[in-house]
Amino acid sequence: MTDATPPDAVPSPAPEAAGAFPVRPPRKRFIFIGLGVGLAIILLIGLLTSIGTSSSTTGAPHQGGPVPSFVGTNVGPSGSSQVSVPADGGGAGTPAVLLFFGAWCSSCHEELPPLAAAVRRQDEAHGALSRIHVIGVDSFDKASTARSFMHAAGVTFPVASDPGAGITSGLFYFDGDPYAVFVNGDGTIDKIVRGAVLTPSSFTADERALIPSGT
Repeated sequence: MTDATPPDAVPSPAPEAAGAFPVRPPRKRFIFIGLGVGLAIILLIGLLTSIGTSSSTTGAPHQGGPVPSFVGTNVGPSGSSQVSVPADGGGAGTPAVLLFFGAWCSSCHEELPPLAAAVRRQDEAHGALSRIHVIGVDSFDKASTARSFMHAAGVTFPVASDPGAGITSGLFYFDGDPYAVFVNGDGTIDKIVRGAVLTPSSFTADERALIPSGT
């Protein structure tokens, strides 16, 4: 926290000459000062109000709001050379799930393998859930570390490399991993799950909620 700069010292008035009457400033000065202070307060309230309104409309992604779009290098085992959102999901009627993780994250080592296995079973079944795009975002890892981690976890879906956390922290305002973002087909966020709380069954249930028919 930056130390506050102390206000400039105001010199004490010189003592009045003996026998002299105190000189009183004109009353108009106080009227003008009062009006100036009131106007400053009104302007300050307006500024704070506008700041609050701006942050609520352009701040962190939230349920019901649009999913941030991004393009990243694909370090996953499938897909094209780049991962793009919402072009690859969460738009044009295609739901998506974004999984945020990293090899440095101890909780991710526990949560990701069962979720990756659930995604593989869905793809093999060729049912409605297989049409949901599952996309990973690996933060704070170099490409080789990310690939080793995904191989060990059994990841088969595309994963965007995010070594500087520009996507994870910059666009999504996440303060760590893991996170999961469930995105409707119209590009709006249906649900954000923080922490290693997802199980294959809860993950599947949240996916089903993205399908209008519920099948």
